[in-house]
Amino acid sequence: MKKIFAIIALMGVFTFGMTQTASAQDESADTAATEQVDSAAVDTAAAPVVDEEPVESEPVETGMYKDIKTKFIEGSAGFMALVAIALIIGLAFCIERIIYLALSKVNTVKLIEDVENALINKNDLEGAKAIARDTRGPIASIFYQGLTRMDDGADAVEKSVVAYGAVQASKLESGCSWITLFIGMAPSLGFLGTVIGMVKAFDDIQAAGDISPTVVAGGMKVALLTTIFGIVVALILQIFYNYILAEIEGLTAKMEDSTISLLDIVAKYNNKK
Repeated sequence: MKKIFAIIALMGVFTFGMTQTASAQDESADTAATEQVDSAAVDTAAAPVVDEEPVESEPVETGMYKDIKTKFIEGSAGFMALVAIALIIGLAFCIERIIYLALSKVNTVKLIEDVENALINKNDLEGAKAIARDTRGPIASIFYQGLTRMDDGADAVEKSVVAYGAVQASKLESGCSWITLFIGMAPSLGFLGTVIGMVKAFDDIQAAGDISPTVVAGGMKVALLTTIFGIVVALILQIFYNYILAEIEGLTAKMEDSTISLLDIVAKYNNKK
């Protein structure tokens, strides 16, 4: 969970910056409008002519980042922040699962060979336990649980690895339900923004007493932008989610194959005794 909170904190900086930029731009627009009105009221003829030094223009942002930020602001920064938060938290869970699954992968062929060599060739049960204990990942944990029940017979070993395998499989899927939550939440927030934008458009029509495109354009734009961002967020999270499911299925298949190999090794070890 510490990893998730750290990722959320880092990604939250981006959303906070976008919101702050929107507020700053709104304040700048208001200030500029006020200054224009004040300057128009001043008699320019009476003002002395002063040579002004050229002012260096600030660098203009270009590229995809500028476009995204502009559309983010145009879609109502306060509401779009909800969609961005759904993306941030959803990605945090996705990244945590990807890291966990990556650390769960081991060289199963080498693990099986080492355990078999310790049990069959060296007749060293404690050595086999040490190999499984010192290897990371759910497969090694299943091996260790099975080897600890060797003295109780092959049936006890089989029951142990099957039961513990189910526990490890559930750990692999931990957090996936939260990812599906944000996959469903993101477009829902977008559709909610659509409804709010349409209501705003009708309010503008009612206030102006006119149904011209200029009157309804603002509300319609908010409606469309929030829907677009919500669908894009859902698509991004869905791609990560499908990748995670594929990794879980692959690890689960390896766990089942390795369990069968362990039971075969146990049977050979018991026959040898």
